[in-house]
Amino acid sequence: MSTTQATTNQAPLIRVRGLANRFGQHSVHEDLDLDLYAGEILGVVGGSGTGKSVLLRSIVGLLRPSAGHIEVFGEDLQRLSDSERSRIERRFGVLFQRGALFTSLTLQENVALPLIEHAKLDRADAEALARVKLALAGLPGEAAIKYPAELSGGMIKRAALARALALDPEVLFLDEPTAGLDPIGAAAFDRLILTLRDALGLSVFLVTHDLDTLYTACDRVAVLSRRRVLVADRLDVVAATEDDWIHDYFHGPRGRAAQQAAHPVEDP
Repeated sequence: MSTTQATTNQAPLIRVRGLANRFGQHSVHEDLDLDLYAGEILGVVGGSGTGKSVLLRSIVGLLRPSAGHIEVFGEDLQRLSDSERSRIERRFGVLFQRGALFTSLTLQENVALPLIEHAKLDRADAEALARVKLALAGLPGEAAIKYPAELSGGMIKRAALARALALDPEVLFLDEPTAGLDPIGAAAFDRLILTLRDALGLSVFLVTHDLDTLYTACDRVAVLSRRRVLVADRLDVVAATEDDWIHDYFHGPRGRAAQQAAHPVEDP
């Protein structure tokens, strides 16, 4: 089935065409197409094994695709030199599924590290700016000197988000950002992403299985199925697509609850 794209006059910031990811005899993606537009939050969903995180890793340059093209800011990543790719990739911020913080460093040291390595700031300036980024991610000032082992799951997510924001990215990649959070913490994180998108003008590529996140935060949703993007459009269009997995996912008890929470029906 061909991918349905939202109507827009914009050229996409990220344009994926004909993407294939193969590992030996196992094919995760074949002929996958997908776009990310400026200023949108794109939710990426799919069943287990559909390669949501593999797709994210391909786009951010951590995995070289077997075939296809990925254009970012109008440039084909596969045709760039290492230094040119690095220049492009510094315009990305990535929050990995489990945070991926350095356990031997404090939060401010974790966030300062890319500022020292890539922005060439001295340690004092980098750590001062790191504290600003931690505050931007909703963490209290005293959290800056704590180590990851001293934090709750929600605080780790926020610290990882602060590090992803360290270099003022244009595109933010989030891999299961609310996984493991309680409903209150997950809802607060969704609101934070919306606030940051609006305040900083970010574009967001968000891998998730959280239905509440889709209904609360996402402008469009892309469904991975049968090694490609089955549909990518507004959530109401996606939910109406004829497909067994989509029906079970969006119209099961959790899907109905998430929809009702996002669009409550007022009593007459």
